[in-house]
Amino acid sequence: MLTKAVITAAGKGTRQYPATNAIQKELFPLVDMDGITKPTIQIIAEQALEAGIEEIAIVVQPGEEKKFALHFQALENESKNPGLHQQSNVLAKLKDRITYIPQPSPEGYGHAVYCAREWVGDSPFLLLLGDHIYISAGSRSCISQVVDIFNRYQKSIFAVKETPEEQLHLYGVVSGPKFHETPPLFQLENIIEKPDIKTAQKYLSSKELPHGKYLSFFGIYVFAPSIFTVLGKFIENNIREKGEIQLTNAQAVLCERESAIGALISGKSLDMGTPLGYLETQFTLALNSIFADQIKQKVLQILQ
Repeated sequence: MLTKAVITAAGKGTRQYPATNAIQKELFPLVDMDGITKPTIQIIAEQALEAGIEEIAIVVQPGEEKKFALHFQALENESKNPGLHQQSNVLAKLKDRITYIPQPSPEGYGHAVYCAREWVGDSPFLLLLGDHIYISAGSRSCISQVVDIFNRYQKSIFAVKETPEEQLHLYGVVSGPKFHETPPLFQLENIIEKPDIKTAQKYLSSKELPHGKYLSFFGIYVFAPSIFTVLGKFIENNIREKGEIQLTNAQAVLCERESAIGALISGKSLDMGTPLGYLETQFTLALNSIFADQIKQKVLQILQ
């Protein structure tokens, strides 16, 4: 059973500088679909708990634990405002489920994940990005879709999305034969980090996708604990790419040793870690929120 989730939030946030001088980017506020203003990390954590996760570890920069923990403090005094009381209870529930794990030095995404190995132990775990918001196109959240597939197959699951070839330089890209139609599931064979178009055409193209489209990582993963063995070997032997311990390279090794499934998710993964991405994330949340009709009217008024 999948009960643990790791959320990485140890990046320096240089793409959102200078705002990140004042606040970690994962704590940037967003108005969620329920109309409540929350830090990004809280929206992600709430979705994880709704999907059945019981414990969450957040990987942070050394010394940043207090900044995150401070947010998840409930109100000390009983409030007469029922809305404040309700949100205080939400924070208290989250606080009891969260552990903070420092990444001693910035050595890459794979290294950040490896820092959680002792906390995870011998269990499979969900991995989420602390600066990505996941918005489902259906009734099941994106995280729940991935958890459902893991519960069915009990294998490492990498959520994927269709991506045009001109954007492949931004993502890890995968390929493999489709073995299930609804939802579309792929038995992964090849994984390459940020390939150029020629490399993708040679090694990653699929007859089951439209011309010029590929499968790239969506930003939600379920890993068997054996991923730590692979990452540990990378660290022990100083196997790096561009000076960092890369998770994508470890995923490629894992696929060679064990089977892994690519799950085409019904929804969007939005990166709020850039100024444009932050605006897009908030706008998309707004259009899927309880304020959607009012937002649409306001946009029409602005455009007139």
